[in-house]
Amino acid sequence: MSHTRQYELVYIVSPEASEPAVAELHTQVEQIVQRFNGTLDKTENWGRRKLAYEIGKAREGTYVVETISGSGELVKEIDRRLRVTDTIIRHLIVRVDEDLRVADRLRSERKATQARRRTARGLPPEPLPSERRGDRDDMDTDDLGLEPEVQR
Repeated sequence: MSHTRQYELVYIVSPEASEPAVAELHTQVEQIVQRFNGTLDKTENWGRRKLAYEIGKAREGTYVVETISGSGELVKEIDRRLRVTDTIIRHLIVRVDEDLRVADRLRSERKATQARRRTARGLPPEPLPSERRGDRDDMDTDDLGLEPEVQR
């Protein structure tokens, strides 16, 4: 049985390709994802950007980033199809679910440590809204912490 994992797909489309051609590539990826019972979580078209270096006489390309949840077979099929597509300059598929899980674990550990330290100092585990950064009312004080001047 295959596991559902989260992947990030980035591909660069040739500058000669039109916007409808980029939309057609997205539709092809979407159809592959549906055929393999995956989900297309997010799609971002970053637009036309300059490449870091020339790739096959191309100096710029249209960047597209897609987040996909699915199996390894799904990723293999997308990779196979993108390799043979002439309008794709480069593509990269990266598994990101493990990184997201590590980030969530670190975030929860950081919150637990903060709560433990606040409790040890006699404070509530969660900061009050007035204690959070950026919630200060700028009309009360100036940058030096002094009272604002009163207009007479």
